[in-house]
Amino acid sequence: MYKLCKYAHRKGVFTLKTYTAKDIRNIALVGHAGSGKTSLAEATYFLTGQSDRLGKVADGTTVCDFDPEEIKRQASVSTAILPIEWGGIKINMLDTPGLFDFAGGMREGIRAAGSALIVLSGKSGLTVGAEKAYRAATKKGIAKIFFVNKIDEENADFFKVYQQLLDTYGKKICPMVLPHYEDGKLKCFVDLIDEKAYIYNNGIPLETEMPQMDRAEEFRVKIREAVAESSEELMEKYFADEPFTHEELVEGLSSGVRRGEIAPVFCGSAVTMAGLTTLFDGLRDLAPWAETVAGETGKDENGNDIELKVDSNGPTVAIVFKTIVDPFVGKLLYFKVISGKVTADSTMVNTRTGSNEKIGKLYYIKGKKQEETPSITAGDIGGVAKLASTKTGDTLCSVGTNITLNGIQFDEPCLSVAVLAKKKGDEEKIAQGLDRLMEEDPTIHFAINNETHESILSGLGEQHLDVIASKLKSKFGVDVEYATPRVAYRETIRKKVKVQGRHKKQSGGHGQFGDVWIEFEPWDCEGLIFEETVFGGSVPKNYFPAVEKGLQDSSKHGVLAGFPVVGVKATLVDGSYHPVDSSEMAFKTAASIAYKEGMSQASPAILEPFGVLKAYVPADNTGDVMGDATKRRGRVLGMNPAEDDLTCVEAEVPMAEMGDYAVMLRSLTQGRGYFTLDFDHYEQAPEAIAQKVISEYKVEDTE
Repeated sequence: MYKLCKYAHRKGVFTLKTYTAKDIRNIALVGHAGSGKTSLAEATYFLTGQSDRLGKVADGTTVCDFDPEEIKRQASVSTAILPIEWGGIKINMLDTPGLFDFAGGMREGIRAAGSALIVLSGKSGLTVGAEKAYRAATKKGIAKIFFVNKIDEENADFFKVYQQLLDTYGKKICPMVLPHYEDGKLKCFVDLIDEKAYIYNNGIPLETEMPQMDRAEEFRVKIREAVAESSEELMEKYFADEPFTHEELVEGLSSGVRRGEIAPVFCGSAVTMAGLTTLFDGLRDLAPWAETVAGETGKDENGNDIELKVDSNGPTVAIVFKTIVDPFVGKLLYFKVISGKVTADSTMVNTRTGSNEKIGKLYYIKGKKQEETPSITAGDIGGVAKLASTKTGDTLCSVGTNITLNGIQFDEPCLSVAVLAKKKGDEEKIAQGLDRLMEEDPTIHFAINNETHESILSGLGEQHLDVIASKLKSKFGVDVEYATPRVAYRETIRKKVKVQGRHKKQSGGHGQFGDVWIEFEPWDCEGLIFEETVFGGSVPKNYFPAVEKGLQDSSKHGVLAGFPVVGVKATLVDGSYHPVDSSEMAFKTAASIAYKEGMSQASPAILEPFGVLKAYVPADNTGDVMGDATKRRGRVLGMNPAEDDLTCVEAEVPMAEMGDYAVMLRSLTQGRGYFTLDFDHYEQAPEAIAQKVISEYKVEDTE
């Protein structure tokens, strides 16, 4: 199965050529942060001759982590593309972030990939990031392949990791390579297909004597069983105890991988490049080629399903899966061609906007570099710059074709802050910068809260928000700081009162006179509603609208802390007027006076917003989640089973207590849990909370 080839890095970097879909593999590197995905991509790039030096994450010299934030943090924050050529095929490696705060990058990589290479640490084993990546790949319907990295480091245990995979995913787990240790040290790798052993020198495999391994035959039997299940013919051959040919092994395994029935497991070390050539050959022979996975079902303009097959001569349809924003260069869009061929200097239609987009130069993406190409064929990945109205998730079609593909379902932001400019007058620049960053990262949300007049920024976590602040400074030249967003409280009353509002003013000539008696009472309504029961013309009808206007304007600010008033009915019951001095303005002012008097006497109260929390967590964490909801003054409503073997804990919780919930839940569940929180209703705040809110308001009002 694994044929050694000449090592291109001995000859220097070369230019990519055009490949057909059958010879293209689109593979997303996914997994937990720290598992070594970027180091693996870098070693791959070097070993296959695309780079003449081997970069290191710690030195900030890798091809994938080129963003200043990635270099500073020594961790990926966005998806990078590295195309390599190996054994006559092209492999587009999509190196995705492992940090949960940058999960949008994983979604982008999975959308463009036909296989997910799930990278595990030989020391940490099956971690949460790997579990999430496996679920995402399963939902997308693409193949899963495992690579156990860092296998030569102290405390690494391949067989422990294998058992974890087996316990979690069952019999589909199928090792292709085994590490052999002697006296606790890694000696060689055993290829279970070729039944040969290799040692590695600077990434180059050298055949060595086959060691005695107790479990080797056990895994060979497992491989044969997996191959036998791929067809009736091979099943008959297996039961007849006839050996499979090399070609039958490869075809049976690749067939099972394509159908998702086999998840092959490789192992090695990205740092020393040991075991990587075996991995490359495995990706070449087992990973589904683009021709088998790039076809999709789209929608025509009438909403009917349209089946697309990989055909360079078919209608051109491409999906944009990533956007890079540069304030000086503009936008660079990464796209995958599903059908047809995208050519330079052509015109395509954005099916979301309906507008035509002029395609200029096309590029193959190599980390931060681009290599110009005249066309991108079906199944391949490329880049295009300066498309005016196109963004991540959009479908581009040839003129006359109107097919829309499924976009990308990104995680909803869960942590919100108020954004403050450090320099007065930078507010507009901040809004413009965030608008551009939202094009690059759809997991960012930004909006102005019209009630609190705050600029609210939402992201996937603290590190995500920190990176946004850094990018605002480096890309757009504005410094920001974050604050806790204000809560949108409300005010109401708890008893019925009747008060007079009298406005009289004489300043020469015509004066001002308005006199009203108004009853205020609690009512089941969203704001303040107005009625009148005046008899005998004590207040002329033409002044009723002015009275209502005075009350509605006043109700925007409560008497306790200045929050809008809700749940109040105001009834005009009596009053008086002056035939000369009365006016609409006078009655409006009189109504405002009555409002202040009435609200103060009607036992005013602070209402706080409550939301419905749905926390999706492992069963082992449900007790802690319910206890935490109670500590936050919430009420647990119940539990229900949810997808991905999680349990949904539902509760009503005060919104004011939920600011740090995203951080708490991630810590409690090691990143497995997630939640939704939607506003539901208002409730009267406890006295202690109300007094705190009133006192904070008075401080802010004074300032």
